[in-house]
Amino acid sequence: MGGLYYICVFTIAFGFSTGSQIVMARRNGERRHKDVGPVMIQGVFFLLALAAALFTFSHFFAKDIMRIMISSDTILQATEEFFDWRVFGFFFSFVNVMFRALFIGITRTKVLTLNAIVMALTNVLLDYLLIFGKGGFPAMGIKGAAIASVVAEVVSIVFFLVYTRLTVDIKKYALNQFRSFDVRLLKRVLNISIFTMLQYFISLSTYFMLFVAVEHLGQRELAIANIVRSVYIVLLIPVNSLSTATNSFVSNSIGAGHKDQVIPIIRKISYISLGIMAFSVFIACIFPSAILSVYTNDASLIHASIPSLYVISGALLIAAVANIVFNGVTGTGNTRSAFAMELVTLVFYTLFIYVAGMRLHLPVAICFLTEVIYYSGLLLASVIYLKKAVWQNKKI
Repeated sequence: MGGLYYICVFTIAFGFSTGSQIVMARRNGERRHKDVGPVMIQGVFFLLALAAALFTFSHFFAKDIMRIMISSDTILQATEEFFDWRVFGFFFSFVNVMFRALFIGITRTKVLTLNAIVMALTNVLLDYLLIFGKGGFPAMGIKGAAIASVVAEVVSIVFFLVYTRLTVDIKKYALNQFRSFDVRLLKRVLNISIFTMLQYFISLSTYFMLFVAVEHLGQRELAIANIVRSVYIVLLIPVNSLSTATNSFVSNSIGAGHKDQVIPIIRKISYISLGIMAFSVFIACIFPSAILSVYTNDASLIHASIPSLYVISGALLIAAVANIVFNGVTGTGNTRSAFAMELVTLVFYTLFIYVAGMRLHLPVAICFLTEVIYYSGLLLASVIYLKKAVWQNKKI
């Protein structure tokens, strides 16, 4: 629950970085390389200020919010213990997403894999040492998990800084020109980013509400939801990666004057995404117990989680295409329209959660049907927009 709150706040920064990425990709496509660095640098300044504001808000008010939403005292206590340390990660993860936006924008994405490996190894090692008290460290439990995540984010920044200095032509992209805070540039970026910031925050907040509804069904139901969520997130990794690539490809293509390539790009990446997801879902549905056993050794919990796994498998097949097409819309720079589509879809998502989870107290598997509703609505709205709307001449 603490992790979900953190992710909801983090998506505000992620939304800003996505908008910045669209702008940097457009400038890269236009071969205006010296305009890339200023967007990156101003973005870092802005997100550090935002991290300070959100850290302060979370420090004083997050626990009160959690007390309202969580009914179990045991879960509440563990959430607060985790969250006391996890909030320090805002300062580091917010800077990390700007490096991510930079490298995706200039189409140098291999570094993201290297960074992910370094970050994951750091996190896993520190989890082992701090959670269980190995290697002379005290056994900190869930607090150790939070500290490990924060340190991994620090290591990630150091990696990005060293890699950028050694391998990137910083003069070409004007990354060495640290100027004073440029309000006009920030406003131009925010014109694109503000809607992606709202979009991601509201989207993840409603997802958080799903788990709040499940938590009220009981601790066992929450355990089932978290196990299935873990599988869900892993299976979505290829789709999220391809969605990000779609975003960058579309913006670069428009910047280079190849607007006629946008729809073929979206179509081709959609086929790739659906193919990967169909294979992954097939494996998950054929061997559900083996997949779920990665996250728990409780046989009864595994058995109870299988219906929910089948439901999210269906949702993932729709998501494989919906995420690609929707990020194609975002990549055109029409983030206001993308936000409107997301908002309308989330109304139905939230209504279903409220009725199924909070009013009727239906099983977890039925509650997860809201993901099918969400992705179906998003796909339909995105296809209609790309076919009917005039998006080709959007200036950013």
